[in-house]
Amino acid sequence: MRLFVALALPAELRERLRLLVAHRFAGAKWVPPENYHLTLRFIGEVDNGRADDIDASLSGISARGFDLTLAGVGAFEARGRANALWVGVEKNPALEHLRAKVESAVVRAGCEPERRRFTPHVTLARLDNPDPVKLGEFLRTHGLFRAAPVPVERFTLFSSHLARDQAHYTAEADYALA
Repeated sequence: MRLFVALALPAELRERLRLLVAHRFAGAKWVPPENYHLTLRFIGEVDNGRADDIDASLSGISARGFDLTLAGVGAFEARGRANALWVGVEKNPALEHLRAKVESAVVRAGCEPERRRFTPHVTLARLDNPDPVKLGEFLRTHGLFRAAPVPVERFTLFSSHLARDQAHYTAEADYALA
């Protein structure tokens, strides 16, 4: 199983993001709206026993619900080339707290600690040699994007199945926040 822990986004927010990316450009593989999410922890391939351990550990998390606000757009780069287009998240201590609890739970279940710094975002597109002018126009046009806050009342353990056209995500377990 290929697993990750994430916040699923409500339908109205996914629709707002779909409208944001209505003006598409070449060199971007756009994420379908049903796949928009905010990853708290990518886990990767695990066997069923480890998946059960992760589920049990995540079930023990106690944290309060909070409001989440998506704001701004940007692009991640690797080796000087843009490789992902994203919408950001306003600074949120409650989100950081939940993310830390998820990380601790996953490590307790036997996974290696995450080495990368947590940068909360929702991926809009994967980029493969996009036109730099079009990418720059998109970033300038949507740089001030801000969605209304949405309540976060749960987090989810997802499995990911890679297919030729896109990844397919399945919610394996939901965990309520207080």
